[in-house]
Amino acid sequence: MSLKWTDTLDIAIALCEAHPDVDPKTIRFTDLMQWVMALPEFADDPGHCGEKILEAIQMAWMDEV
Repeated sequence: MSLKWTDTLDIAIALCEAHPDVDPKTIRFTDLMQWVMALPEFADDPGHCGEKILEAIQMAWMDEV
């Protein structure tokens, strides 16, 4: 299964597993975008990412923690 930017919950779960010691409230969006793109199952165009998507990923990640 490949992840797209719109798969915010699945991305949040993957980030939780990849970075268990990180408080998602403290991450900068530039870092968050890089971490998402570094996920092995992620496959989407970086140009499709925007601040609203990063906010949604961050919120879902905070809910998972």
